[in-house]
Amino acid sequence: MVRERYVLRLFVTGSTPRSEDALATLRSLCREHLEGRYELEVVDLRQQPEKARDEQITAVPTLVKQLPLPLRRLIGDLSDEDRVLSGLDLRGAP
Repeated sequence: MVRERYVLRLFVTGSTPRSEDALATLRSLCREHLEGRYELEVVDLRQQPEKARDEQITAVPTLVKQLPLPLRRLIGDLSDEDRVLSGLDLRGAP
């Protein structure tokens, strides 16, 4: 069985506690559920504000699952593991 590769982009604003928590939580979930089959790009909107316009980001943190399709966006707190796994279509995945 071929397991799909995930392309994720996390939008944050600087090194705020909320941004750091979202990143730590996401990295932990990816290690546990997607080890070896994901790419994660972290976009700091303070350094790259044009990406907020390009991606129509209106709140942070925002996680965008670009691949596999369909594209999904998770906005806000990423601490609810069930919500994040469902949003990434990983609910029930081995």
